[in-house]
Amino acid sequence: MFREMRRKKQALCMAECESILEKATSGVLATAGECGYPYAVPLSFRYDQANQKLYFHCAKSGHKLDAIQNNSKVSFCVIDCDDVIPEKYTTHFKSVIVFGTIRIMDEEADITDAIEKLALKYAPNDTKANRRQYLAAYAAQMYMLELTAEHITGKASLR
Repeated sequence: MFREMRRKKQALCMAECESILEKATSGVLATAGECGYPYAVPLSFRYDQANQKLYFHCAKSGHKLDAIQNNSKVSFCVIDCDDVIPEKYTTHFKSVIVFGTIRIMDEEADITDAIEKLALKYAPNDTKANRRQYLAAYAAQMYMLELTAEHITGKASLR
């Protein structure tokens, strides 16, 4: 179903892919947009290695949600490094792409858990009470999205 990587020597193992997903702070979600145009949007996220899911928060309306509701198949790309080597006309890079399906979460306990995981990634020293207070203030204005990975692939430049 998914293409095999053409340059297999550049493939990253799953452990390297997951390490990149764990430490990256943003990536680009690509959806099937309107009128045949792809729609790609940068997002903050949290990767949950135990179940190979990614979590995002978003507003309750907009282009991204329209696209997701029309087609739940997406990809999410994270660039770990991109060091330009001008004298060699190349870059040293590492990247990961996650292919899967995305959904708007609907179970309150799952939403709370996902928000907690996301908050801990970006504000690890904040208190649980402050996180809960912040959530209470903004929960009505947002959705949580869950991307279930079906295929994860990573690639690095040869050095």
